[in-house]
Amino acid sequence: MSVYERIASLGIKLPEVTPPVAAFAPFVRSGNQIFLSGHIAKKDGKPWVGQLGENLTTELGTTAARGVAIDLMATLNLAVGDLNKIGQIVKLMVLVNSAPTFTEQHLVANGASELLAEVFGISGKHARSAFGVAQVPFGSCVEIDLIAEVHE
Repeated sequence: MSVYERIASLGIKLPEVTPPVAAFAPFVRSGNQIFLSGHIAKKDGKPWVGQLGENLTTELGTTAARGVAIDLMATLNLAVGDLNKIGQIVKLMVLVNSAPTFTEQHLVANGASELLAEVFGISGKHARSAFGVAQVPFGSCVEIDLIAEVHE
């Protein structure tokens, strides 16, 4: 089954890629690796504002992280032209806008990690860091960046 068939079977439609709001690229290719800039969680096309452990639950954070993974796949598709060329999702860095007492950043990050594994299979298993941070751009609840390896 192709990556696109897996995406369709999950009921996912890749969105249009939103251009960055600053002087940086949405992705950079170096050799056979693609580095994707951080993508923030969105709800109804706007930043999904909130802080985990304050006004958002772990479950909502997991949903937000899954949504970010969908946006990351759209950017990855733009970067390589064919998601079937992705040999490996190498690394995710997940930043979770967290109240000081919130300790479930890893569970929030699972929303992205589990979706990437569903879509890319064994090639979707990746290294990961998940951090609680005091703030994310635009007050968004989650930001994730991604590194992938491309096989031409």
